[in-house]
Amino acid sequence: MCLPPASVAVVLGTRPELVKLAPLIHELGDATRLVHTGQHWDEAMSGRFLRDLDLPRPELLTGVGGRPRAGQIAQSLGQLDAAFAEDRPAAVVVQGDTNATLAGALAANAREIPLVHVEAGLRSFDRAMPEEHNRVMVDHVSDLLCAATGDNVANLRAEALAEERIALTGNTVVEVVRRQLPAAADRAALLAAHGLRPDGYVLATVHRPENTDTAEALGAVLAELDRIARAGTPVLFPMHPRTRAAVERFALDALLERLAVTGPVGYADFLGLASHAALLVSDSGGVQEECTVLGRPLLVVRRSTERPEAVAAGFAALVGPDEDLGELARAWLADTPERLARLAATPSPYGDGLASARIAALTAAVAEPAEPGAAGAGTADAGATGTAAADSGARPSAA
Repeated sequence: MCLPPASVAVVLGTRPELVKLAPLIHELGDATRLVHTGQHWDEAMSGRFLRDLDLPRPELLTGVGGRPRAGQIAQSLGQLDAAFAEDRPAAVVVQGDTNATLAGALAANAREIPLVHVEAGLRSFDRAMPEEHNRVMVDHVSDLLCAATGDNVANLRAEALAEERIALTGNTVVEVVRRQLPAAADRAALLAAHGLRPDGYVLATVHRPENTDTAEALGAVLAELDRIARAGTPVLFPMHPRTRAAVERFALDALLERLAVTGPVGYADFLGLASHAALLVSDSGGVQEECTVLGRPLLVVRRSTERPEAVAAGFAALVGPDEDLGELARAWLADTPERLARLAATPSPYGDGLASARIAALTAAVAEPAEPGAAGAGTADAGATGTAAADSGARPSAA
Protein backbone atom coordinates (compact mmCIF):
# COMPACT_ATOMS: atom_id res chain seq x y z
CA MET A 1 0.00 0.00 0.00
CA CYS A 2 1.49 3.30 -1.12
CA LEU A 3 -0.80 6.30 -0.89
CA PRO A 4 0.19 9.97 -1.06
CA PRO A 5 0.21 11.92 2.22
CA ALA A 6 -3.20 13.14 3.41
CA SER A 7 -4.91 11.50 0.43
CA VAL A 8 -7.60 9.54 2.33
CA ALA A 9 -10.15 11.70 4.15
CA VAL A 10 -11.42 9.92 7.27
CA VAL A 11 -14.59 11.77 8.28
CA LEU A 12 -15.99 11.33 11.78
CA GLY A 13 -17.86 13.33 14.38
CA THR A 14 -18.19 11.38 17.63
CA ARG A 15 -15.95 9.80 20.25
CA PRO A 16 -17.04 6.22 19.42
CA GLU A 17 -15.95 6.83 15.82
CA LEU A 18 -12.54 7.99 17.05
CA VAL A 19 -12.22 4.74 18.98
CA LYS A 20 -13.40 2.42 16.20
CA LEU A 21 -11.39 4.11 13.44
CA ALA A 22 -8.15 4.55 15.41
CA PRO A 23 -6.50 1.30 14.23
CA LEU A 24 -7.43 2.03 10.60
CA ILE A 25 -5.99 5.53 10.91
CA HIS A 26 -2.78 3.99 12.25
CA GLU A 27 -2.71 1.54 9.32
CA LEU A 28 -3.19 4.37 6.80
CA GLY A 29 -0.48 6.40 8.53
CA ASP A 30 0.55 9.57 6.69
CA ALA A 31 -2.13 8.93 4.06
CA THR A 32 -4.77 9.91 6.63
CA ARG A 33 -6.50 13.26 6.45
CA LEU A 34 -8.59 13.32 9.62
CA VAL A 35 -11.72 15.48 9.45
CA HIS A 36 -13.90 15.96 12.54
CA THR A 37 -17.34 17.47 11.95
CA GLY A 38 -17.67 18.59 15.56
CA GLN A 39 -20.91 16.64 16.11
CA HIS A 40 -19.55 15.65 19.52
CA TRP A 41 -16.62 17.90 20.32
CA ASP A 42 -15.25 19.33 23.50
CA GLU A 43 -11.59 19.86 24.13
CA ALA A 44 -11.59 18.01 27.44
CA MET A 45 -13.16 14.74 26.25
CA SER A 46 -12.45 14.64 22.53
CA GLY A 47 -8.94 16.00 23.01
CA ARG A 48 -8.31 13.33 25.63
CA PHE A 49 -9.50 10.62 23.23
CA LEU A 50 -7.15 11.92 20.53
CA ARG A 51 -4.22 11.76 22.95
CA ASP A 52 -5.16 8.38 24.45
CA LEU A 53 -5.57 6.84 20.99
CA ASP A 54 -2.45 8.53 19.56
CA LEU A 55 -4.38 10.24 16.76
CA PRO A 56 -3.41 13.39 14.84
CA ARG A 57 -5.23 16.67 15.39
CA PRO A 58 -8.11 16.78 12.94
CA GLU A 59 -9.46 19.43 10.62
CA LEU A 60 -12.38 20.62 12.75
CA LEU A 61 -15.60 21.89 11.20
CA THR A 62 -17.53 24.66 12.95
CA GLY A 63 -21.12 25.30 14.00
CA VAL A 64 -22.25 21.65 13.93
CA GLY A 65 -22.58 20.51 17.54
CA GLY A 66 -25.84 21.28 19.31
CA ARG A 67 -27.93 21.51 16.14
CA PRO A 68 -30.81 19.13 15.39
CA ARG A 69 -30.14 16.21 13.07
CA ALA A 70 -30.94 17.96 9.80
CA GLY A 71 -28.92 21.00 10.84
CA GLN A 72 -25.89 18.89 11.75
CA ILE A 73 -25.97 17.07 8.42
CA ALA A 74 -26.51 20.25 6.38
CA GLN A 75 -23.84 22.25 8.18
CA SER A 76 -21.31 19.40 7.90
CA LEU A 77 -22.16 18.70 4.27
CA GLY A 78 -21.62 22.27 3.16
CA GLN A 79 -18.22 22.54 4.80
CA LEU A 80 -17.10 19.09 3.63
CA ASP A 81 -18.09 19.87 0.06
CA ALA A 82 -16.04 23.07 0.12
CA ALA A 83 -13.07 21.25 1.67
CA PHE A 84 -13.18 18.45 -0.91
CA ALA A 85 -13.54 20.94 -3.76
CA GLU A 86 -10.43 22.79 -2.61
CA ASP A 87 -8.36 19.69 -1.86
CA ARG A 88 -9.87 16.56 -3.43
CA PRO A 89 -9.06 13.33 -1.57
CA ALA A 90 -8.41 10.06 -3.38
CA ALA A 91 -10.97 8.34 -1.16
CA VAL A 92 -13.28 9.10 1.76
CA VAL A 93 -13.76 6.74 4.71
CA VAL A 94 -16.75 6.88 7.06
CA GLN A 95 -17.79 4.52 9.85
CA GLY A 96 -21.10 3.40 11.28
CA ASP A 97 -24.26 5.46 11.27
CA THR A 98 -23.84 8.93 12.77
CA ASN A 99 -24.89 12.24 11.25
CA ALA A 100 -21.21 12.82 10.48
CA THR A 101 -21.14 9.49 8.62
CA LEU A 102 -24.05 10.49 6.41
CA ALA A 103 -22.64 13.96 5.75
CA GLY A 104 -19.25 12.53 4.79
CA ALA A 105 -20.88 9.98 2.51
CA LEU A 106 -23.04 12.54 0.72
CA ALA A 107 -20.10 14.90 0.26
CA ALA A 108 -18.00 12.13 -1.28
CA ASN A 109 -20.86 10.99 -3.50
CA ALA A 110 -21.57 14.51 -4.74
CA ARG A 111 -17.92 14.94 -5.77
CA GLU A 112 -17.70 11.38 -7.20
CA ILE A 113 -14.95 10.47 -4.76
CA PRO A 114 -14.63 6.74 -3.91
CA LEU A 115 -16.44 6.08 -0.64
CA VAL A 116 -15.54 3.40 1.91
CA HIS A 117 -18.10 2.49 4.58
CA VAL A 118 -16.65 0.75 7.64
CA GLU A 119 -19.22 -1.36 9.54
CA ALA A 120 -21.51 -1.60 6.53
CA GLY A 121 -24.64 -3.73 6.70
CA LEU A 122 -25.71 -3.06 10.29
CA ARG A 123 -29.50 -3.20 10.53
CA SER A 124 -31.86 -2.89 13.49
CA PHE A 125 -34.95 -2.93 11.23
CA ASP A 126 -36.29 -0.22 13.55
CA ARG A 127 -37.25 2.82 11.49
CA ALA A 128 -37.77 4.85 14.67
CA MET A 129 -33.98 5.02 14.98
CA PRO A 130 -32.41 7.92 13.03
CA GLU A 131 -29.23 5.86 12.84
CA GLU A 132 -31.04 3.18 10.83
CA HIS A 133 -31.83 5.69 8.09
CA ASN A 134 -28.26 6.98 8.14
CA ARG A 135 -26.66 3.56 7.78
CA VAL A 136 -28.99 2.44 4.98
CA MET A 137 -28.40 5.60 2.93
CA VAL A 138 -24.64 5.42 3.39
CA ASP A 139 -24.52 1.78 2.29
CA HIS A 140 -26.39 2.57 -0.91
CA VAL A 141 -23.97 5.31 -2.03
CA SER A 142 -20.75 3.53 -0.99
CA ASP A 143 -18.20 2.08 -3.40
CA LEU A 144 -16.72 -0.31 -0.83
CA LEU A 145 -18.82 -1.92 1.91
CA CYS A 146 -16.63 -3.27 4.74
CA ALA A 147 -18.95 -5.63 6.59
CA ALA A 148 -17.90 -6.81 10.04
CA THR A 149 -19.87 -10.08 10.15
CA GLY A 150 -21.62 -12.58 7.93
CA ASP A 151 -24.97 -11.23 9.12
CA ASN A 152 -23.96 -7.79 7.87
CA VAL A 153 -23.03 -9.25 4.48
CA ALA A 154 -26.41 -10.99 4.31
CA ASN A 155 -28.18 -7.70 5.02
CA LEU A 156 -26.35 -6.00 2.15
CA ARG A 157 -27.13 -8.85 -0.24
CA ALA A 158 -30.80 -8.73 0.78
CA GLU A 159 -30.88 -5.11 -0.40
CA ALA A 160 -29.43 -6.15 -3.78
CA LEU A 161 -26.19 -4.22 -3.33
CA ALA A 162 -23.56 -5.24 -5.86
CA GLU A 163 -21.56 -8.26 -4.73
CA GLU A 164 -18.26 -6.79 -5.91
CA ARG A 165 -18.65 -3.86 -3.51
CA ILE A 166 -18.90 -6.08 -0.42
CA ALA A 167 -15.96 -7.32 1.67
CA LEU A 168 -16.16 -9.28 4.91
CA THR A 169 -13.41 -7.74 7.02
CA GLY A 170 -14.16 -8.34 10.69
CA ASN A 171 -14.61 -5.50 13.16
CA THR A 172 -11.86 -3.14 14.30
CA VAL A 173 -13.27 -3.31 17.84
CA VAL A 174 -11.31 -6.50 18.48
CA GLU A 175 -7.92 -4.88 17.98
CA VAL A 176 -9.03 -1.66 19.68
CA VAL A 177 -9.94 -3.51 22.88
CA ARG A 178 -6.79 -5.61 22.84
CA ARG A 179 -4.56 -2.57 22.37
CA GLN A 180 -6.33 -0.23 24.80
CA LEU A 181 -7.05 -2.60 27.70
CA PRO A 182 -4.77 -1.56 30.59
CA ALA A 183 -2.24 -3.99 32.02
CA ALA A 184 -3.30 -6.16 34.96
CA ALA A 185 -1.54 -3.99 37.55
CA ASP A 186 -3.14 -0.85 36.20
CA ARG A 187 -6.57 -2.50 36.24
CA ALA A 188 -6.06 -3.56 39.85
CA ALA A 189 -5.15 0.01 40.80
CA LEU A 190 -8.19 1.32 38.91
CA LEU A 191 -10.56 -0.97 40.79
CA ALA A 192 -8.92 -0.10 44.09
CA ALA A 193 -9.38 3.61 43.39
CA HIS A 194 -13.12 2.99 43.02
CA GLY A 195 -13.33 0.62 45.99
CA LEU A 196 -14.35 -2.33 43.82
CA ARG A 197 -13.41 -6.00 43.77
CA PRO A 198 -13.16 -8.11 40.59
CA ASP A 199 -16.39 -9.81 39.50
CA GLY A 200 -18.28 -8.06 42.29
CA TYR A 201 -19.95 -5.01 40.77
CA VAL A 202 -22.16 -3.71 37.99
CA LEU A 203 -20.89 -1.13 35.47
CA ALA A 204 -23.70 0.89 33.90
CA THR A 205 -23.90 3.55 31.19
CA VAL A 206 -27.04 5.20 29.82
CA HIS A 207 -27.16 7.95 27.21
CA ARG A 208 -29.48 7.16 24.30
CA PRO A 209 -32.54 9.40 23.78
CA GLU A 210 -34.96 6.49 24.22
CA ASN A 211 -33.70 6.18 27.82
CA THR A 212 -33.08 9.84 28.67
CA ASP A 213 -35.76 11.89 26.89
CA THR A 214 -38.59 11.07 29.30
CA ALA A 215 -38.78 10.96 33.08
CA GLU A 216 -40.56 7.60 32.88
CA ALA A 217 -37.83 5.81 30.93
CA LEU A 218 -34.87 7.30 32.77
CA GLY A 219 -36.57 6.91 36.13
CA ALA A 220 -37.26 3.25 35.40
CA VAL A 221 -33.63 2.52 34.51
CA LEU A 222 -32.27 4.34 37.55
CA ALA A 223 -34.82 2.70 39.85
CA GLU A 224 -33.66 -0.76 38.77
CA LEU A 225 -30.00 0.19 39.21
CA ASP A 226 -30.91 1.52 42.67
CA ARG A 227 -32.54 -1.82 43.55
CA ILE A 228 -29.39 -3.68 42.50
CA ALA A 229 -27.30 -1.42 44.75
CA ARG A 230 -29.73 -1.78 47.65
CA ALA A 231 -29.47 -5.57 47.32
CA GLY A 232 -25.72 -5.31 47.98
CA THR A 233 -24.02 -5.22 44.56
CA PRO A 234 -22.16 -1.95 43.96
CA VAL A 235 -23.21 -0.11 40.80
CA LEU A 236 -20.59 2.13 39.17
CA PHE A 237 -22.31 4.71 36.97
CA PRO A 238 -20.10 6.96 34.80
CA MET A 239 -22.70 9.54 33.82
CA HIS A 240 -22.97 10.96 30.31
CA PRO A 241 -23.57 14.75 30.19
CA ARG A 242 -26.94 14.19 28.47
CA THR A 243 -27.97 11.83 31.26
CA ARG A 244 -26.85 14.23 33.98
CA ALA A 245 -28.87 17.04 32.40
CA ALA A 246 -31.92 14.76 32.20
CA VAL A 247 -31.57 13.71 35.86
CA GLU A 248 -31.59 17.36 36.87
CA ARG A 249 -34.44 18.23 34.51
CA PHE A 250 -36.66 15.41 35.82
CA ALA A 251 -35.56 15.78 39.49
CA LEU A 252 -34.36 12.16 39.73
CA ASP A 253 -31.34 12.86 41.95
CA ALA A 254 -32.66 10.69 44.79
CA LEU A 255 -32.26 7.59 42.60
CA LEU A 256 -28.51 8.25 42.37
CA GLU A 257 -27.82 8.21 46.10
CA ARG A 258 -26.84 4.53 46.30
CA LEU A 259 -24.98 4.48 42.98
CA ALA A 260 -21.27 5.23 42.63
CA VAL A 261 -21.66 8.10 40.18
CA THR A 262 -18.64 9.49 38.34
CA GLY A 263 -18.10 11.74 35.37
CA PRO A 264 -17.27 10.22 31.98
CA VAL A 265 -14.12 8.10 32.05
CA GLY A 266 -11.45 7.66 29.40
CA TYR A 267 -11.74 4.76 26.99
CA ALA A 268 -8.90 2.69 28.46
CA ASP A 269 -10.25 3.17 31.98
CA PHE A 270 -13.72 2.13 30.83
CA LEU A 271 -12.30 -1.06 29.33
CA GLY A 272 -10.37 -1.75 32.52
CA LEU A 273 -13.52 -1.37 34.60
CA ALA A 274 -15.65 -3.37 32.16
CA SER A 275 -13.14 -6.24 32.06
CA HIS A 276 -13.78 -7.06 35.74
CA ALA A 277 -17.50 -6.25 36.06
CA ALA A 278 -19.87 -9.06 37.02
CA LEU A 279 -22.43 -7.42 34.76
CA LEU A 280 -22.59 -4.56 32.27
CA VAL A 281 -25.78 -2.54 31.78
CA SER A 282 -25.75 -0.18 28.82
CA ASP A 283 -27.59 1.19 25.80
CA SER A 284 -24.33 1.73 23.88
CA GLY A 285 -23.72 0.09 20.53
CA GLY A 286 -19.98 -0.07 21.13
CA VAL A 287 -20.32 -1.86 24.47
CA GLN A 288 -22.31 -4.59 22.69
CA GLU A 289 -19.16 -5.32 20.70
CA GLU A 290 -16.60 -4.71 23.44
CA CYS A 291 -18.27 -7.13 25.86
CA THR A 292 -17.62 -10.00 23.42
CA VAL A 293 -13.88 -9.30 23.43
CA LEU A 294 -13.75 -8.86 27.21
CA GLY A 295 -15.93 -11.92 27.89
CA ARG A 296 -18.40 -10.04 30.08
CA PRO A 297 -22.23 -10.28 30.18
CA LEU A 298 -24.28 -7.28 29.07
CA LEU A 299 -27.90 -6.24 29.44
CA VAL A 300 -28.76 -3.94 26.52
CA VAL A 301 -31.39 -1.42 27.61
CA ARG A 302 -32.93 -0.87 24.18
CA ARG A 303 -35.99 -1.90 22.21
CA SER A 304 -33.90 -3.07 19.24
CA THR A 305 -30.29 -3.59 18.23
CA GLU A 306 -28.33 -3.41 15.00
CA ARG A 307 -25.75 -5.77 16.57
CA PRO A 308 -27.58 -9.06 17.16
CA GLU A 309 -24.34 -11.06 17.08
CA ALA A 310 -23.61 -10.43 20.76
CA VAL A 311 -27.10 -11.64 21.69
CA ALA A 312 -26.85 -14.72 19.46
CA ALA A 313 -23.47 -15.67 20.96
CA GLY A 314 -24.82 -15.45 24.51
CA PHE A 315 -22.96 -12.34 25.66
CA ALA A 316 -25.95 -9.99 25.75
CA ALA A 317 -29.72 -9.75 26.08
CA LEU A 318 -32.16 -6.98 25.16
CA VAL A 319 -34.25 -5.68 28.07
CA GLY A 320 -36.75 -2.92 28.67
CA PRO A 321 -35.99 -0.03 31.05
CA ASP A 322 -38.21 -1.47 33.78
CA GLU A 323 -38.74 -4.65 35.78
CA ASP A 324 -37.31 -6.71 32.90
CA LEU A 325 -33.93 -5.10 33.52
CA GLY A 326 -34.04 -5.75 37.26
CA GLU A 327 -35.27 -9.34 37.02
CA LEU A 328 -32.68 -10.43 34.46
CA ALA A 329 -29.90 -8.55 36.25
CA ARG A 330 -30.64 -10.39 39.47
CA ALA A 331 -30.76 -13.74 37.66
CA TRP A 332 -27.48 -13.16 35.86
CA LEU A 333 -25.72 -11.88 38.99
CA ALA A 334 -26.78 -15.04 40.83
CA ASP A 335 -25.09 -17.05 38.08
CA THR A 336 -21.88 -14.98 37.88
CA PRO A 337 -19.10 -17.63 38.20
CA GLU A 338 -20.67 -20.04 35.72
CA ARG A 339 -21.62 -17.28 33.28
CA LEU A 340 -18.15 -15.72 33.28
CA ALA A 341 -16.51 -19.11 32.73
CA ARG A 342 -18.82 -19.81 29.81
CA LEU A 343 -18.22 -16.44 28.16
CA ALA A 344 -14.46 -16.70 28.63
CA ALA A 345 -14.57 -19.80 26.42
CA THR A 346 -16.80 -18.17 23.78
CA PRO A 347 -15.02 -16.44 20.86
CA SER A 348 -16.05 -12.95 19.83
CA PRO A 349 -18.25 -12.97 16.71
CA TYR A 350 -16.40 -9.88 15.44
CA GLY A 351 -13.33 -11.50 13.93
CA ASP A 352 -9.65 -12.10 14.49
CA GLY A 353 -8.27 -8.62 15.18
CA LEU A 354 -6.92 -7.95 11.68
CA ALA A 355 -9.81 -5.91 10.32
CA SER A 356 -8.00 -2.58 10.03
CA ALA A 357 -5.20 -4.03 7.87
CA ARG A 358 -7.78 -5.50 5.50
CA ILE A 359 -9.76 -2.28 5.32
CA ALA A 360 -6.63 -0.21 4.73
CA ALA A 361 -5.60 -2.46 1.82
CA LEU A 362 -9.07 -2.31 0.31
CA THR A 363 -9.16 1.47 0.75
CA ALA A 364 -5.86 1.78 -1.11
CA ALA A 365 -7.37 -0.28 -3.90
CA VAL A 366 -10.44 1.93 -4.37
CA ALA A 367 -8.28 5.07 -4.12
CA GLU A 368 -6.26 4.05 -7.16
CA PRO A 369 -7.49 3.78 -10.77
CA ALA A 370 -8.73 0.28 -11.57
CA GLU A 371 -6.60 -1.88 -13.84
CA PRO A 372 -8.44 -2.94 -17.03
CA GLY A 373 -10.06 -6.32 -16.46
CA ALA A 374 -9.18 -6.46 -12.75
CA ALA A 375 -11.51 -8.22 -10.32
CA GLY A 376 -13.57 -6.46 -7.66
CA ALA A 377 -13.27 -6.57 -3.90
CA GLY A 378 -15.31 -9.74 -3.44
CA THR A 379 -16.61 -11.23 -0.22
CA ALA A 380 -13.80 -13.43 1.06
CA ASP A 381 -14.42 -14.60 4.63
CA ALA A 382 -11.76 -12.39 6.18
CA GLY A 383 -13.20 -11.66 9.59
CA ALA A 384 -13.48 -15.25 10.72
CA THR A 385 -10.58 -16.99 9.02
CA GLY A 386 -7.86 -14.37 8.81
CA THR A 387 -7.49 -14.70 5.03
CA ALA A 388 -7.14 -11.51 3.02
CA ALA A 389 -10.44 -9.88 2.14
CA ALA A 390 -9.09 -9.07 -1.28
CA ASP A 391 -5.72 -9.06 -2.96
CA SER A 392 -6.80 -7.18 -6.07
CA GLY A 393 -5.91 -3.59 -6.73
CA ALA A 394 -9.27 -2.92 -8.35
CA ARG A 395 -11.87 -0.40 -7.36
CA PRO A 396 -15.40 -1.77 -7.01
CA SER A 397 -17.84 -0.43 -9.55
CA ALA A 398 -19.04 3.14 -9.08
CA ALA A 399 -22.15 3.90 -7.10
